Amino acid sequence: MRSLSKVRGGPRRAGIDEAADRIERRPPRPETRWDVVLVWLMRVVAVVWMVKGLSAWAEILGARPNAAPFETAPIGRQAVIVYFGVINLLAAVGLWLATAWGGVVWLLAATSAIVLALLTPQLLPMSIPSLAFDSMIILVYFTVSWLASRELR
Repeated sequence: MRSLSKVRGGPRRAGIDEAADRIERRPPRPETRWDVVLVWLMRVVAVVWMVKGLSAWAEILGARPNAAPFETAPIGRQAVIVYFGVINLLAAVGLWLATAWGGVVWLLAATSAIVLALLTPQLLPMSIPSLAFDSMIILVYFTVSWLASRELR
């Protein structure tokens, strides 16, 4: 059945537009291309941030080879490792589910890592390529989000 039409019995009434009175079933609008790209980008970033979160927990639990014991690190460094161990995993879950809060938590995690690495490198030492990667992913995320939002109009 391609479409359903409302059937009106009786004589035609003047002034009523019959085209506006019809009920038609239309196929659902297919997902736009940029929406699909955005979801896949969020899922790829979720995997990367899951690895980052698990890496922080490996450091906390002493499972990372050739690493100094977590207890011997300064208290500020311990706080940063625990913070990123929690927020990176939370961001990964939100990104994988492609939720709005996942993107917000991820942006909080990524920008706080960049700011901490630039302002206090003793607490969060990050290499230049790692900083560039995080910055590039944020830029790509904003670009694809903007393109997806423009396509919905």
